[in-house]
Amino acid sequence: MKMAVKTNRSAQSLGQILKQFDWDKKKYISQEFQDYGYRLAVALDDLCHKALYIKLAKEADRKFLEEAKNFVKDAYNVKSKAKLFMWKLKELKKGKPYKDE
Repeated sequence: MKMAVKTNRSAQSLGQILKQFDWDKKKYISQEFQDYGYRLAVALDDLCHKALYIKLAKEADRKFLEEAKNFVKDAYNVKSKAKLFMWKLKELKKGKPYKDE
């Protein structure tokens, strides 16, 4: 007779799930790409250009966006995260590989 193994997973309440969302958004977000673009703008500290990131999330390849975002997160002492992100995105679209210097 085997005993069932108890896991530490617990179901989250609806209140806990709703606390994870940012309810301070100025406009309604109804599509996934809008939410991704908004979160990208928050990660890059560039909320005044959130429409640009929403447009990029809709039209650009998500793989390139994630790689450029991770590149910026790994960078040290960056003056403008947004400029670095756009530069890296342009390089990735050109097909230039990452150079480890």
